[in-house]
Amino acid sequence: MASGNDSSATEFVLLGLTQQPELQLPLFFLFLGIYVMAVVGNLGLIVLIVLNSHLHTPMYYFLFNLSFVDLCYSCVITPRMLISFVKENIIPYPECMTQLFFFCFFVVDECYILTCMAYDRYVAICKPLLYKVTMSPQICLVLTVWAYAMGFVGAVSHTTCMLRLTFCDDNIINHYMCDIAPLLQLSCTSTYINELVIFVVVGINTAVPCITLFVSYSWILCSILHIRSSNARSKAFSTCSSHIITVCLFFVSESLTYFKPFPGESLAQGKVFSIFYTVVGPMMNPFIYSLRNKDVHVALNKTFKKKMVFS
Repeated sequence: MASGNDSSATEFVLLGLTQQPELQLPLFFLFLGIYVMAVVGNLGLIVLIVLNSHLHTPMYYFLFNLSFVDLCYSCVITPRMLISFVKENIIPYPECMTQLFFFCFFVVDECYILTCMAYDRYVAICKPLLYKVTMSPQICLVLTVWAYAMGFVGAVSHTTCMLRLTFCDDNIINHYMCDIAPLLQLSCTSTYINELVIFVVVGINTAVPCITLFVSYSWILCSILHIRSSNARSKAFSTCSSHIITVCLFFVSESLTYFKPFPGESLAQGKVFSIFYTVVGPMMNPFIYSLRNKDVHVALNKTFKKKMVFS
């Protein structure tokens, strides 16, 4: 029963979010609704940005990529999670490693795309006269390639290290997905290399975005406070508010999941915190960026009018 990496485990059992029978069906419909809203919301925002030329700006270019990552995120995580609510969730070893790879890939992508969006807002507010030059299509493409490259490096690092481990008879993962921490608990070989890689990769992918976000928004705040007109100040704040909400939701929930700031925090608690950036975040982001966004409202109206004319 050994696989190619000398592992005796050819499949894993995902325990899911809860083992309480009375909660299984309500949670299934709750997260099914969240999944549908995430897919429809992100796909709708992607289509809207593609179809409306006035949204072909750096800000919406990065929002397009954020929606793409959130859409992929949802499709990688949530379907497997839903299975756990209705039956025993058995996932083959190759599929588990594939899910781990794409989970790591998209979570790191989101970190850096949010960072690129913060830099875009910094240039727009602090250096408006240089905005078109600084945020040219070529620069935007380079920033996006950099974000996806960092995601790929992080995913390859974590997945390669996980493939070298041997998993023994205990194949029950106390999670709704194949995450790093619960998989390491099942290893019957040394996880020292994995922990070292986690320290380096997670450290870089946390420090770089957080420092960039902090510096960008520090300069943005200073610039906004120096604006004399209250209307202009309010407009500047409103352009950043959506991004700040998204950043807080993502980074705070991720920190609570992996850095365990509370003494004695269990893996089960981390599992609950992780829902906010793996499931809830991708559902909320399209609505956060759409509800108070006049450009998106205008694009929606134009799209619906075109549809009515052609129908």
